[in-house]
Amino acid sequence: MKITFIDEPELQFGAGCHLDIRFGLADYGPLDFDAPGAPRQVNLGLVGTTETTEGVREWLDRCRSGIPAKESKQPNLFPRFPGCTPELGLRAAIRVPENLVRTLPRSEVHGLIERGSGNQLVGESVDLFVREIQHLCQNFPTLGVIVCALPMDLLTATYTAADTEEPGDDRIIDLHGAHLDFHHLLKAKAMKFKKPIQIVLPMTYDESQHLPQRRRTGYVRQLQDEATRAWNFHTALYYKAGGVPWRMIRDNTQYTVCYVGISFFKALGRSSLMTSVAQVFNERGEGVIVRGGAARVSKEDRQPHLDADDAEKLLKDALARYREVHETLPARVVVHKSSRYDANETDGFTRALEHERIDRFDLINIGPSGTKLFRVGGAYPSLRGTLLSLDERDHILYTRGSVDFFQTYPGMYVPVPLHFSCAITEQTPRFLAEEILALTKMNWNNTQFDNAEPITLHAARQVSPILRYCEDEAAVEPRYSFYM
Repeated sequence: MKITFIDEPELQFGAGCHLDIRFGLADYGPLDFDAPGAPRQVNLGLVGTTETTEGVREWLDRCRSGIPAKESKQPNLFPRFPGCTPELGLRAAIRVPENLVRTLPRSEVHGLIERGSGNQLVGESVDLFVREIQHLCQNFPTLGVIVCALPMDLLTATYTAADTEEPGDDRIIDLHGAHLDFHHLLKAKAMKFKKPIQIVLPMTYDESQHLPQRRRTGYVRQLQDEATRAWNFHTALYYKAGGVPWRMIRDNTQYTVCYVGISFFKALGRSSLMTSVAQVFNERGEGVIVRGGAARVSKEDRQPHLDADDAEKLLKDALARYREVHETLPARVVVHKSSRYDANETDGFTRALEHERIDRFDLINIGPSGTKLFRVGGAYPSLRGTLLSLDERDHILYTRGSVDFFQTYPGMYVPVPLHFSCAITEQTPRFLAEEILALTKMNWNNTQFDNAEPITLHAARQVSPILRYCEDEAAVEPRYSFYM
């Protein structure tokens, strides 16, 4: 066994590099701030009640001039939001023109809540928003992103109609008797209009609003500080509008790389059939989604696997999507898989790579680890970036933990490190760990950089629940921005 430490990777922003996302954006602007196609002004469509649309617009006005930092002994963990104008922050103007606001009648919303329950309430509520989204998309094709502002009474009603699991987990949803999820269903139904959706909850812009926790009666969910909420909201809007906020740093002498995450989910109404999905990213974090074929759960390791032909087709399709976007193939491919590789999968993946004449590749499976390290005499968890190599194949990497830049451990619970296993690799374990750590910083929904999973697999938590609501034969939107 061997323990090493990996320094926090920096990211590339518009005019410089920084290891922290928020300081990087504030000091140097987004990566594409001077590019001709960067979104200088983002026109938002807004759907909600009179109360919620007014609340969102007032909060955006307040954010425009900046949000002060939370009082804290860790100022690097809670920086101020500098504002969002053509000169500050993301260097873009966020606008909500009056003609792009669609107001839901309160009587209609109340009527839904009074007469509906369970799946009926969720389904009809989604249809109410989809109706207004369709109107905006048909009449204002130049709008950038559509914001859906849920009123608290509808949110509470649809929230309690859902099952007892936390939102955004990887649970199995079955239309035959199980509960529908408002967020996932709305994203799936609105996908056909080709405009990204941003759902905003009342507590985002109004700290007096609270939503009870599902698992602990009488407790309310803790809110992030307002500056952090503003950072996360505006960064997600910028990316969904077509901007590129930051990217991983790549030396010009390094090979171009395509990162592919492969994961699995159960289709609606099918208790045993697994469906594969590939998340394809480059160093800029530009992602596309490829839906694959059926998978099976092995009786030997109880994990999902593809047969050789389906594995070959899935990776070929992923590389074809990469080529469509970049007009060339990468020199190197890195595949992160959520389950272990079996012989059929390695055979299928290597056949696909040989067909495309890609000689440099790394096949790695990644998952949570039961192995933990403890710091002698320390009150804080192991440092983020700690790498424990058990042998040449198996390694433990702390992607969450104490962070020197934050001067604390920012989590609430004991961090769970990642276990990554090298199936077929040509790079060293340290190099692969450095890439994984950098890929944890490519989540556009979270500007606090110490995410637990690389974006290749984190995307599965956002993509898979939404794909469950899409018909097998229906065309799905390939851009990752439609799922986050």
